[in-house]
Amino acid sequence: MSQLNNTLKILNLKDKNIIFYNNYLKELKIKGKRSLVFEGYLSYTPKYCMHCGCIFDENIVKHGYKLSKLTIPKVSNLNSYLYLYKQRYKCRHCNHTFSCNTSEVELGCYISNSTKHAIALDATKKISEKDIAVNNNVSHSTVNRIIDSYKSHIKLFKNYLPENMCFDEFKSVKSAVGLMSFNFCNADTGEIIDIVEDRRLYSLTKYFSRYSRDARLNVKNIIIDMYTPYIVLIKAMFPNANIITDKFHTVQLINRALNKTRINLMNKDKLHYNKLKRYWKLLLRDRDSLNHFKFQKYTCLEHFMTEVDIVDYLLDLDIYLKESYWFYQHVRQSIKLKNIDKFDSIIDAQHYNLSSYMLTAQKTLIEHRKYIHNAINSNLSNGKIEGINNLIKVIKRISFGYRSFLHFKARILLISGLINPTYKSI
Repeated sequence: MSQLNNTLKILNLKDKNIIFYNNYLKELKIKGKRSLVFEGYLSYTPKYCMHCGCIFDENIVKHGYKLSKLTIPKVSNLNSYLYLYKQRYKCRHCNHTFSCNTSEVELGCYISNSTKHAIALDATKKISEKDIAVNNNVSHSTVNRIIDSYKSHIKLFKNYLPENMCFDEFKSVKSAVGLMSFNFCNADTGEIIDIVEDRRLYSLTKYFSRYSRDARLNVKNIIIDMYTPYIVLIKAMFPNANIITDKFHTVQLINRALNKTRINLMNKDKLHYNKLKRYWKLLLRDRDSLNHFKFQKYTCLEHFMTEVDIVDYLLDLDIYLKESYWFYQHVRQSIKLKNIDKFDSIIDAQHYNLSSYMLTAQKTLIEHRKYIHNAINSNLSNGKIEGINNLIKVIKRISFGYRSFLHFKARILLISGLINPTYKSI
């Protein structure tokens, strides 16, 4: 009896009605692979007929066994199966037969609940679904069905929203309504609140209308990038919330404007093309981080120079590049030092030699002035949601894309830990 209990524990079987034969373990080749086969039988006295509901009596008699070949989790990294002979009964009241049922597998299914649980746990890891199928000795469609079963496990509390939230978007699947999907999370904990298929203003307004007014009034700060519809949405749906434009996106705006200025000059000045292309990173770095003292020989340059000398040499090639560079450095420094007065004086000043790209960036900074001020005065950022978006990109890359948005969403929430698969939930 102790051997039976040990075997049940090894195979993680909870049903005490499963009894193993004396020589219950065999090694067979199934589907071309070396596999372990455990043989046992299931027998107990039913309380009633499964068809007519008659209470068990002498007219319900044993009627042989029915073999069920169940897939169970691997043992010693070998594919494992449970050949379970289920006791059959015949009811003479209704002339129907039925088999004993076990809690280890759902009715009409041949994949054990413990295998499904193992698949759900593997789905929380950053591996492809094809690898999950191979690891658990099931088909890819089985993995899809199990992940899809967690769509209904997503719990939303329409009467509560956190005080600080982050808004962002990511490139969605092809079947999605919009090109981009919307993601928002708790800015303090980084926990995903929900993922919306479409990021367009109409869809988001309709979505957030489902939350109670008290929940929306509870929101104090929302961190966003410079996507204008988010600003319109927040003003309409979250009247008490401060809009914070993330500092990273502010610096990224002028960073891209300076880089476009450099590329435009590089394509025109063929004589210095290689220099502008090779040392582009030095132009985008914080000037205080450049080396001022170490002289060495650099490719494409004739003399021994420091990193600062290289930057000054490139800036002397074009007045528009030079003016845009110093505008970029001053704005970046004012944000770093949290100096609002310096920031305002820079963006309000008349700059005559800024490139067209940097002029556009300057207008955008002026337009978002109030929200950038909020960012400078706050310690909140979009860092947590950017990390989530990076995780989403990893999920898409390892799986070579997804077709269904709901399936993709369920996988994201499993990996991010918002859904915790338990054995009872399978």
